[in-house]
Parts: sequence; C-alpha cells; structure tokens
Amino acid sequence: MASVPVWGQHEGHDMHNMGGGDAKAWRMPPHDFPMPPLPGIAGSVPIVGPFLAKMDAVDLTVFPEAQPGEVVEMADGEKLVMNASIVRRTINGKTFLMYGYNGQYPGPLIKADRGATVIVEFTNEIELPTTVHWHGLRLDNRFDGVPDITQPPVLPGESFTYEVHFPDSGIYWYHPHMREDIQQDLGLYGNMLVAPPEADYYSPVNHEQVLILDDILMDDLGPIPWGDRAPTHALMGRFGNVMLVNGLTDYELPVERGSVVRFYLTNVANTRTFNVVFGGAPVKVVASDVSKYEREEWVESVVIGPAERYIVEVLFDEPGDVPIDNSIQAIDDFMGRFHPHVDNLGTVRVSETRTGESHADAFRTLRENDQVREDIESFRQYFDKPVDHSLELTVEIENLPLQIVQAMQFEAGLYSAPIEWNDAMPMMNWLSSAEQVHWKLRDPDTGKENMDIGWKFQVGDVVKIRIFNDPQTIHPMNHPFHVHGQRYLVLSLDDVPNENLVWKDTAIVPVGTTMDILVDITNPGEWMMHCHIAEHLHAGMMTLFTVTER
Repeated sequence: MASVPVWGQHEGHDMHNMGGGDAKAWRMPPHDFPMPPLPGIAGSVPIVGPFLAKMDAVDLTVFPEAQPGEVVEMADGEKLVMNASIVRRTINGKTFLMYGYNGQYPGPLIKADRGATVIVEFTNEIELPTTVHWHGLRLDNRFDGVPDITQPPVLPGESFTYEVHFPDSGIYWYHPHMREDIQQDLGLYGNMLVAPPEADYYSPVNHEQVLILDDILMDDLGPIPWGDRAPTHALMGRFGNVMLVNGLTDYELPVERGSVVRFYLTNVANTRTFNVVFGGAPVKVVASDVSKYEREEWVESVVIGPAERYIVEVLFDEPGDVPIDNSIQAIDDFMGRFHPHVDNLGTVRVSETRTGESHADAFRTLRENDQVREDIESFRQYFDKPVDHSLELTVEIENLPLQIVQAMQFEAGLYSAPIEWNDAMPMMNWLSSAEQVHWKLRDPDTGKENMDIGWKFQVGDVVKIRIFNDPQTIHPMNHPFHVHGQRYLVLSLDDVPNENLVWKDTAIVPVGTTMDILVDITNPGEWMMHCHIAEHLHAGMMTLFTVTER
C-alpha cells in the first residue's frame, strides 16, 4: 500500500501547478507580531507549488454562493443525497472560492437517533479526489472513508454510497480523508448529532447549539495558497488568523436572561487547539467524544484539540453581551516572550427579559452518570495491566534550508511548550513542506514506524497503549491522537490517574507527556491511528491496525 496516492493526489488526477515553488504566486502569510527576517531566506517560498480552489477561474459569479448549513433529521433507513462542490464565499470582505457539502457552510447537520443507520449517496463535484470519513462513529469498516484502505478514492464526477450507523449518543462529525489540509480547510466538514432514547439522558436546558470551531489563513487578497503536491506548514500545521464559528466571523446567539444553553463543540481546525471561555458565565462539562463523563464538572475553560468534541452547559444569568473567546498564552519565539492573547469567536446576547422556564437548579446540580460508570467498571480490571504496545511521537527533517534548521536547533534547547497555542515561527512553518518534514509514530519494541507498524488485534481485546511525546526532537509538538472505529479511555498522564473518565476517540498528547490509553476493540476491519493535525497526517504520522473476529 503506497502512502503517496492515499494521502496526496490520486494517480491520474494531478493537482494544479505541480512542480515546485512559484515565487510569483506565493504570498508570505501574515503574522501576529513583529518578525525579523531570517538571514539567508528572505524572499524564499515553499518548494511545492501553490494551490487554490479553481485557480484558473476568472469569473467567480458562475459558482453558487454558499448557504448556511441546514438541519437534516433522518429516520432509520432514510437516504441523504450529498455532494462536495465548489462554492463562493465572502469572508472578511474578500470573495473567493471554497468547498461545501450540499453547497452549505458547514455541511448539513445530520440528526438521528441512537441505533439508527442512514444511507448517504455521495457525489464528488470538486476538482480533487476525496472521500467522507464519519469521525468517531463505530460503523462498518467498509464505510470508514479511508482511501485505498476501506474504499477507492471518489474521483471527480464519481459517487460512493455510505451506510452510516450511529451506535453511540453524542456529537460526531464528517470530513474528507484525502488532503484534509486543503479540503477540510476549504469548508468540507459537518456534524452528526445522535439523540439518546432516554428522555433524561441530559439535564433540561433552554437551548441547544452546535458550534463548529475553525480558522482560516488569509491576507488582504484572500486565502494564502495551500501546497499543491504536498502540504506547507508541515512543522506546526497551518494556523489561521481569522476565526470561524459555523463558518462565520460574527457568530451571535440571542437568549433570555436565566437561560441554560447546551453547546455541542467541535474543533475542525487543521492544527489549532482552542481554549474556549464564555465570559464570566459558569460552565459545566457534560460529555466528550463518545460518551458522557462519569460525573459532570465545573470548568473555567474548555481545551479542545483538532477533531475533539465536548458537550458543555452554560448559564447566562446576567443581561448583556457575553463573549465566547479563545483565550491563550501565546509565544513569540523570535523575541523570546509569552503574552496573553484573546480571539473573539462569537457573542451571546443576553436580554433583560427573564426566561419563562428556569433550569438553573438543574444546572447547578452536578450529575453522577451511573450508566457510564457501570460501563467503565467492567474495564477497571485492565487499568493496571502491563502495557501491550507503546508508541513514541517524533519527527525527522531533510533538505530544509540550513538557516531554518539552525534556528530550530537553537530554540529546541530553550523551551518547548506543552501545547502550541499559536504559530510562533510563521515563516519557518510556511516554508516547511511534508516532503521535508516527516512526523512519525514509532514502535520502540520493534523499531517499526508509521505504516510499517501493523498491529493485529481480535474483537474483544482490551489493549493498553502507552504513548510518549518525545520532547527532545528538533521541533516537539502536541498531537491530537485519533483512533478509528473503536473507543478508548485516557487512563493517565505521566502516571497521574484520570479520576473522571469519558470514552474518547481523539485526545491531545502534550509535549513531553506519557499518556496511557485503554482501547476497547469491538469493530473488525483495517483501521487507522494517526495525529489529527492535517499537515502531520500527510507528513506520515499514521499507521494501520487490523481487527479480526475471534
């Protein structure tokens, strides 16, 4: 199985401007702080060529304007016709071409009951091969959407039919699994909201809101081009400078005073980890990727890595505007300083009028979720078992400009942040391509790396995996670690036990951290494990594992 056709363009369908950096078409990305020029690379551009959606388009008005995402409620066995197409969008006053599922931003919100199976007839109408991955769902392997593994790529003009099964309540999402760094960043994403049959599964609330968090990298001319034959920004991933919520820069939610809102949060950004705060309003975390928590907790903020989901409830008890912010401690590598930084994501406008139905008392009660605890209880016998497999997360580089390598070596000896909240070295990051940066999953027991690892399991196995994020590499980086088709528990970080468990499919491994996870192997097939930073995935940070029936 060759990895290049899977994760880049498919053979016979080349992308635009293949064949090297084009200084006339490239533009230096904007940055948030004064950045002195790195000696010797002024005027440099990535070694790959630039890509934009329909680069040869002259008249953008021939493409339809994207429409806000619709809610599609689906019964068991119902069929949804869905396409990926080229759409016109205006963001920050700039009109340009993006992609959309059914011409929408985000794609349709699919609502279904737990246990339902729906049919999605998908057609590819963009210029790139694509697939649809139904992230977090424990569905049949043949519909997982991994090209050349579970299905052939869907070439332009072709179709594929998915059977999408919903075994677990909660919030999930769908996106391409080919060149996510381009296709997902250009708008191909949407949510699935799976309703529980139990009427009291969640506490009562006044409103439910689905929020998709994203960013996009733009300047005064529009989006900064992506790499054509391989991603740029391979070191840290492509951070955007324009924040989007449900595809909007000006998200607003009007509510009455005293309202409790349940927010379903999904991070679809290529690399950015958000730290979400709701002004001074109290926030209760209820659930994450694949289940509720053992018990609800008060939190000051919600740290959400790429591909993670969180369900939180917020009480808005004071009138006025409540900002939804991304509040971080940013780093300026060139000046060697930290500084607080806030990106506004949206606003909740709380009226003077008090809500007619108060759920404040229920909100102030932290519920114990006995059903989750009972489910997890059967796995506690495995918590202290020996580690079955280990992974080291690391990186190797080749053919990067000497000046970049020297600067990285200097920085590596100073400080490595556990989480990269911002792009602290924008020019070096932009100039690094996935042809020069090789992110790796390494099995220290065998020495095998990435697609050569090839672990084998059987249905019913409970597998303990120890993941170590090596801080001694030339550029250590946090990694959101995603497992397809199964669910897992994060048992501990650096031997500190997790005292409030939740079933996950994606979790952040900070720099220098050892994370133990326990994977519930229930689903046969060939499945992926990978970093969900789009540029790291396409720079090799992925492997396959096989699950067979007993």
